Amino acid sequence: MSNASEMADRLVAARSSGRPVAWRDVLPSDRAAAYAIQDATLARIGPIGGWKVGAANPEAEPICAPLPASCLLASGARLGTGLLRGVEAEVALRVGRTLTIDDAVLPDHELARAFDAAYPVIEVVETRLEDWTDSAALAQLADLQSHGALLIGPAATVSIASIDLRSVEAQISVGDDVNKRTTGGNPAGDIWRMLRWLIRHCAERGAPLLPGHIVTTGSCTGMIFAQEGASVRARLEGFGDVAVDF
Repeated sequence: MSNASEMADRLVAARSSGRPVAWRDVLPSDRAAAYAIQDATLARIGPIGGWKVGAANPEAEPICAPLPASCLLASGARLGTGLLRGVEAEVALRVGRTLTIDDAVLPDHELARAFDAAYPVIEVVETRLEDWTDSAALAQLADLQSHGALLIGPAATVSIASIDLRSVEAQISVGDDVNKRTTGGNPAGDIWRMLRWLIRHCAERGAPLLPGHIVTTGSCTGMIFAQEGASVRARLEGFGDVAVDF
């Protein structure tokens, strides 16, 4: 059994039992090893329903994780309590056709036509790791970059080619209080740079983006933590509203 397979087994067991694993027990040596653990995890809990991609700043290499189809939920879904209950408001796109490495060089307006819908989403951040706050970034990446669920609002009427993360107005509320309101809060900046990277990465990884996959593009609000029993609402101007209850 490979090292990636053993680590994936530990993460899947933690996912099933609710008992987190020590992060050092699933710590990969580098990003390539983390992505191998992701692949082994999805082989056990898949199929893939989409991807998450993000970047720390406009120049940083993005990172990504496949999203289990079972974790893609309609707005308003009610989730269990979880360990973290982190929530972020994001912009997501739906893939309209199979994307190959050749698509990674398309100009923005042509690449936009490869996606057939845009959505407001809430990503729920969860973990299978003990001491998540102090855990290494590579361990979090191996754990599907701490993905818990993706709540998907109604399709937006916005022109996909016009989407610019640097100008998206977003807010997220827990209960009756607006906890965060931002404009251009996604640190990645250019959505098309990230998507080109993801298309190339997925093609080289042997897991190309397929029609119907949902790609969520990083937090527009930063993460906040919801209390048990909370109702969370997010609004992205021009995209719409999305909600989740714990």
